[in-house]
Amino acid sequence: MNAYSDACPTGTSAAGRDRAGLALGEYAATDPADNGKLAARVARQIEQDVLRTGWPVGEVLGSETELRERYQVSRAVLREAIRLVEHHQVASMRRGPSGGLVVRAPDAGAATSAMMVYLEFVGTTIEHLLTARLMIEPLAAALAAANITEPGIAQVRTALADEFAAGPNRDGHVRGALHLTLAEVSGNPALQLFVDVLLRLTWRYASDQLSHLPDDPDHPAFTSSDSSHEAIVHAVVAGDGPRAQYLAIQHLQMFGEFLISWRPESRNLPSWLWAIHTPGRTQEQKLAEVVAQRLLGEITGGGWEVGSVIGSEGVLLDRFGVSRAVLREAVRLLEYHSVARMRRGPGGGLVVAEPAPGASIEAIALYLDYQGIEVEHLRAVREAVELACLNMVAARVGDPEVARRLQRLRDGVGTLDQGGDGTRPPNWDEPFLHVELAELAGNPVLALFLRILITLWLRQEPEPVEPRPEATGDDAHPHRGIIDALLVGDGDLARHRMRRHLTPRQPGPLVP
Repeated sequence: MNAYSDACPTGTSAAGRDRAGLALGEYAATDPADNGKLAARVARQIEQDVLRTGWPVGEVLGSETELRERYQVSRAVLREAIRLVEHHQVASMRRGPSGGLVVRAPDAGAATSAMMVYLEFVGTTIEHLLTARLMIEPLAAALAAANITEPGIAQVRTALADEFAAGPNRDGHVRGALHLTLAEVSGNPALQLFVDVLLRLTWRYASDQLSHLPDDPDHPAFTSSDSSHEAIVHAVVAGDGPRAQYLAIQHLQMFGEFLISWRPESRNLPSWLWAIHTPGRTQEQKLAEVVAQRLLGEITGGGWEVGSVIGSEGVLLDRFGVSRAVLREAVRLLEYHSVARMRRGPGGGLVVAEPAPGASIEAIALYLDYQGIEVEHLRAVREAVELACLNMVAARVGDPEVARRLQRLRDGVGTLDQGGDGTRPPNWDEPFLHVELAELAGNPVLALFLRILITLWLRQEPEPVEPRPEATGDDAHPHRGIIDALLVGDGDLARHRMRRHLTPRQPGPLVP
């Protein structure tokens, strides 16, 4: 059974399965856990079996013996696979006579944790986060206004009232609650999850500023924030999407300026990437996550280079004072996220690895699949992210390296768009080209968001539409047209072509 072709639920077209496999294989195959470990492949198969059966929460997938027979693996391999499945919160093992692997309802914890681990490692900055928030959150405000209902009105008004009731000393967590509420009311699961991650990471990177706000309750940072939140809620309740979006942009620009300029005299708070309170986890598993968190902090904060040995298993056992079982589970988490790997033998130990986004992509895809995300949800967020990335690439096209990579992309488009040997759909190169543009934008947050969106898009999108016989130029080769516009510095034309490319073509004759 192919782990990547199995990434699509029953009913997805063959081409869709191939393209989803490309998305997962292209971007997750560098993860040692996905490439080399049978346990990771078994975990993926279990998760896809849950997806295919409609995610039946509470159903027992089988006892340990039955699962070993089904997947033809040893007890040790199965147990490691189950640990990964439990880490994704897809299912958990229930002990006892009537026990077995039970399907569970996931929360956002594993998904957000996976993204945060990857983004922490690749050097995300507060500026990257603020740029991403400026792209994502105004869209959430606009969609909240477009989809507002009377229960939603009560929800946003309650969030605003709770914020004001907290008084002038409320910290960043309280002030961020309305932002998350707007994303929830938008009705778009991807937006809600992305905003959640952005808020968590903002707190992580700016904990000093957000937990040590100015003492003066009349400080402009407070008064302008309060009035902005109130105005946004008024616009959302009135169903005025354009105004809600405009006000959200203004508010986030002001917030970003404050965050960059405000420097309180305090010490950084500790990292909390794995501090997730999840029901059903054993004390041993929770301790393993704490150890993994501390190791991640040492790697990211200590300037360790890829290939460096942090310490042998014995040294790490002494340092953290935990059992071998706890340490090995912590190492498994780091290996799964491609943060580090344990090298056995003389001179071995925990080795810093090259980070890969595969774990983040799959964790998010699983969670959003469970949330019932639809193509139209993906389309709205994808367009916002793609156009934001395109804006950044257009601004950087004067950089010789950016221009060189764009030209290389342009040179390959003609061959790839023709479908090569005819065995792939005409736009089979879609993930590579779009993600490459996102990488050129230089913002790891938006690049990761786009990889997630494309993975889900390829799972759900129907068969790709063949170019119309009448199509010429940009309609026949949309990728080439976008890159050509970027290369000559015409960002406006590039955005027009990208928006046209992402908009589904309606069947029928061409309009003269």
